[in-house]
Amino acid sequence: MPRVEAVVVEQLPSGLYRLEIDGVTRLTAHLAPGAERNFLRLVVGDKVEVELSSRNLTRGRIVRKLT
Repeated sequence: MPRVEAVVVEQLPSGLYRLEIDGVTRLTAHLAPGAERNFLRLVVGDKVEVELSSRNLTRGRIVRKLT
């Protein structure tokens, strides 16, 4: 699965986030299982690394927060 950098645009209910890639493409993502255990807190404007779904490129999982 490809990994890309994205920016958090909106926090949605049920632990979902709306992300933006290159200022154009928008996708919906959730936290990866390992990230939840480490209590990753995301706010609008944070840069994250996202693993895209191979079947649907508008869905993905947030792997880590970039500094």
